[in-house]
Amino acid sequence: MDSISHLLELARVQARLDKRCLLAGATVMDVAPYGASEAAFHFLLDGQCTLEVGDRSIALAAGDAVLLPSSPSHRIRTEGGKATRTVAETPGATFDTIRTEDDDHATIDLFCGHYTFRSASGSLFLQSLPEPLVVSFGDGTAVRSMTALMRQEALGDGPGAAAILSSICTALLAMVLRQSNREFGTAALWTAVDDHRIARVIDAVLREPGAAWPIAQLAAIATMSRATFLRHFARHTGSTVGEFLTTVRMITAADLLANRDLTVATVATRVGYHSESAFARAFSQAVGTTPGRFRRSAV
Repeated sequence: MDSISHLLELARVQARLDKRCLLAGATVMDVAPYGASEAAFHFLLDGQCTLEVGDRSIALAAGDAVLLPSSPSHRIRTEGGKATRTVAETPGATFDTIRTEDDDHATIDLFCGHYTFRSASGSLFLQSLPEPLVVSFGDGTAVRSMTALMRQEALGDGPGAAAILSSICTALLAMVLRQSNREFGTAALWTAVDDHRIARVIDAVLREPGAAWPIAQLAAIATMSRATFLRHFARHTGSTVGEFLTTVRMITAADLLANRDLTVATVATRVGYHSESAFARAFSQAVGTTPGRFRRSAV
């Protein structure tokens, strides 16, 4: 199994489409934060808008997708005219629809929702992502097909629409994670798959997190010299090799700790630690609590 599919399986992700925003002119939409282990997303099908989060303002165009791993409060702003237009929200069976009042000619088509990560591994996975994670798909064939299906299901809002839209949004997350986001100036560990040499390393470690993985062996998998590999890995992922190995091992360990049939010592061995105490120290440093306490709170 490839790295992204493996990670999403560990995270036990579920997607929910919350709102479809059909806007015209100048509008402002404030989005409240979601809860723990939830991540807001936006997918802009048509038009242009601005995402404002913290002290950042990011211009978005049709085909852009945004993931906010910690789901902070944020704002979506559209331009057009001097006066800010009012919007009305109409509840629906699957999602709510927000429209600019007194305007039937929307220029902005924005889908908004959130992902829920239903595992302890999912929470750690979220922490490994940049905030925000923005990618541009442009108008490629895959995005056009996804857009058409989302609109079709949203328009009908009939039986099965919620499940279909959820599946599409989950597929969108996988596409976000595998898409290079260098255009927005953010290196991200799991989006390094656009470099097949680094992707081979990530896949190998995810398959066998308990292996020793000396730098020389990882460099050989990437068919690079040691120095070149370290330089490329840091540039493509925004992470050191040591940080990456710890992240993979802790995500895997969190999943294994959910199995009460496995002792902490067994989990430690499976993720590459020769002693339970060394594993406990590493886990506590990465997660903020001991493996035992983590197991009791997560299961």
